[in-house]
Amino acid sequence: MGAKSIEEVFEKFCEGVSLYGPFWDHMLGYWHESLKNPDKIYFLTYEKMKEQPDLHLRRLVDFLGCPFSPKEEEENMVRAFLEMCSFDILSNLTVNMEGTTTSGINYNAFFRNGKVGDWKNYLTIEMVKRLDKICEEKLEGSGLKL
Repeated sequence: MGAKSIEEVFEKFCEGVSLYGPFWDHMLGYWHESLKNPDKIYFLTYEKMKEQPDLHLRRLVDFLGCPFSPKEEEENMVRAFLEMCSFDILSNLTVNMEGTTTSGINYNAFFRNGKVGDWKNYLTIEMVKRLDKICEEKLEGSGLKL
């Protein structure tokens, strides 16, 4: 499997062709299910998580039924968990630098720099306009805002 250009990958993404099927269908399926069954599906975007990581970590552990204890709160375990799960730590683990998926994609291909909005460094203005139009069409009436 050879490396593909950003243009090739973008085109396939826009066409709904990806390793795990059309992104929009996949994402909207989880979004709709999270609205119907909020006790079973916790829907969170990367952008929201990055805005308020402490809040969303607390919500996630509550959702999973294992909230932080008062002692863990006192010992600042929220901050410790966030650090342990940080982009810098996870992206530098050996398994993520050297491992591959079952389809042969190197795990390190899934890590760039962990910054919200970094897409601006890779997509042209035309690509952004096309993606915005697709988002608008695919998400229309769903209540989901990206």
